[in-house]
Amino acid sequence: MDTLFSLKVFREVVQSGSFTRAADKLDISIAMASKHVSHLENTIQAKLLHRNSRNLHLTEAGEEYYRQCSYALETLQSAADKAAGGADKPQGLLRMTMPLWFATSYVSQWFAEYRRLYPEVSLDLHLDNRRVDLIADGVDLALRVSNEPHPSLIVKPLAKIEFFLVASPAYLDLHGTPETPAEVQRHEAVLPSYVDLSDVAITAKDGSQETLTLKSSILSDNTLMCRKLIQAGCGIGYLPLWAIAEDLQQGSLVRLLPDYSMLTTQLYAAYVDRAFLSAKVRSMIDFLSNKINHCPISLLP
Repeated sequence: MDTLFSLKVFREVVQSGSFTRAADKLDISIAMASKHVSHLENTIQAKLLHRNSRNLHLTEAGEEYYRQCSYALETLQSAADKAAGGADKPQGLLRMTMPLWFATSYVSQWFAEYRRLYPEVSLDLHLDNRRVDLIADGVDLALRVSNEPHPSLIVKPLAKIEFFLVASPAYLDLHGTPETPAEVQRHEAVLPSYVDLSDVAITAKDGSQETLTLKSSILSDNTLMCRKLIQAGCGIGYLPLWAIAEDLQQGSLVRLLPDYSMLTTQLYAAYVDRAFLSAKVRSMIDFLSNKINHCPISLLP
């Protein structure tokens, strides 16, 4: 039998003082109400109620069991109400994973604004280039960059992400500024180790395509470390515009081959369960979508 429902039957019997009234309220037969109470007594191996044709009263064990039973049922109901409330109002802890290069001043400002809008939501942000298992790691929402999102995930496209080929002014002063793809390929490169960017298709303004092959002098699994290495003059390399918009504006990095389009990929918001999408997840997806739509990455300072 359903033990949880048996607990509800037992509580109702005690509160109403009658198997008949309890059965009517729960829409079950009197015989079924009696079976549920007997099920509890058999389960705990103790008599809970003394009953005859005229009245019933709790045994000593029944009194304590009733108190604990009522507390447990109230706790479960409270948890259910709180969980159901989370489907309507953004609240609770929101665990998110995103690429390392989201650690920028403007993305930080976005999250600060989100917290002002939804003060009852706490953020737990995990920045990592690895593909975490959302269910196993208990992650509510993932921001992922890919042209082929995993089919097990539900995804919402948020933005196109451009990657630029860049170098530091100091590096270019020392080694010269390459003007053509052939000249670029003679330079040392700093490349990520988590994706193969040694051969990248590039497209000229006239639509012609060719493959740009770079020789890596340094590999790193950290996008922000690649950025620092390129700034330090270790070589040229590809970096997402999101991570270097301020560097380009300030002149600490210089874009190479600006007349060519190179890497473009898709930023997705990814989650697992569409049926029970919580308000906190929905609010973050809508918020980020709105911020990106009104502040295109290609136009960031």
